[in-house]
Amino acid sequence: MEYALAQRPDEACGLIAGEYKDGVREIKKVYLLTNTDHTNEHFSIDPKEQLQAVKDMRSNALKPLGNWHSHPESPSRPSEEDKKLAHDRNASYLILSLEHADQPVLNSFHIEEQDGTKVVTKEELIIEKED
Repeated sequence: MEYALAQRPDEACGLIAGEYKDGVREIKKVYLLTNTDHTNEHFSIDPKEQLQAVKDMRSNALKPLGNWHSHPESPSRPSEEDKKLAHDRNASYLILSLEHADQPVLNSFHIEEQDGTKVVTKEELIIEKED
């Protein structure tokens, strides 16, 4: 949240990693990466930072679970651009809306192509406080 707020008006972005447990994805680490596009309409993750994140995942026995990005001025739902660029049917796509910064909204989505159309399904997202 703090990172995304600091990146405004640009979209913030990163990766998520963790474990699969009994069919549930458990996020263990969130990577805060640079949006090389520096715009509020879309993002591209810095490739060097992405490679470092993947190396870190491997060294910590974490699995890549997907990515996250913020919507500084729009709701927490995939835009047409988000859907167009969603190519990994195994990934979760987390979107943090800062449209109302005093009431941020975080949602997770599964995006998959079916019969030539991108189908978006909202995933259950449970946030637990760390001990």
